[in-house]
Amino acid sequence: MADFRTHLSAAVGGGALLAVAGWQGGLWSPGEALPLGVLTAFGGILPDIDADHSHAVRLIFNTMAVMSVVVGVLLLHAQLEPGALLMVCGGLYIGVRLVLSPIFKRFSVHRGIWHSLLAAALCGLATSAAGYQWLGQPAWLAWAQGVALLLGYCIHLLLDELYSVDLTGARLKRSFGTALKLFDYRAPGNSLLMLLIAASLLPWLPPFASLQALWLQGSTFWR
Repeated sequence: MADFRTHLSAAVGGGALLAVAGWQGGLWSPGEALPLGVLTAFGGILPDIDADHSHAVRLIFNTMAVMSVVVGVLLLHAQLEPGALLMVCGGLYIGVRLVLSPIFKRFSVHRGIWHSLLAAALCGLATSAAGYQWLGQPAWLAWAQGVALLLGYCIHLLLDELYSVDLTGARLKRSFGTALKLFDYRAPGNSLLMLLIAASLLPWLPPFASLQALWLQGSTFWR
């Protein structure tokens, strides 16, 4: 499989291309383009969240902890006094970084469910739902952010699959087929649970008409 630097470099390149191309095509402003590039880069390392001892998993949970604090501030600053808000946000950071991370490592398997297109779709949908419901993003922008994360995720899976092909020896490595798969064939129960979680997000997603409009506008630009 590809290493951390390769994954990050490819995802950053894909994010930059998406952000700049969309900006030049009038799909979004420079201020809207930057988060899209960052989300693509983050998606490019996200599948390695199940790798217990890697640069990626530390960076992922550190980023998630910071994001939980930002969301907490945005949602609770009007309801809580500064001292209480500080305690809550501190609890969120500690909870994600020092509690959620070890639990996740305990129950996850590398190259399992998180290395699948189902997981990529779930993360993209969750990003769109969070942006629309919690951060008050316009529907089209929330969809664009979900697509950006999905793009980075798929870049990671594709790179891992490509690195499973030994061109010099003209053979397939044992890891071939474990990255770019629809779901985790070895654990159908986990895949069904993830599918149900994705389906539960449907009421929270932005209107699908906005996604269709974004798709039509983007396809017109690329043509």
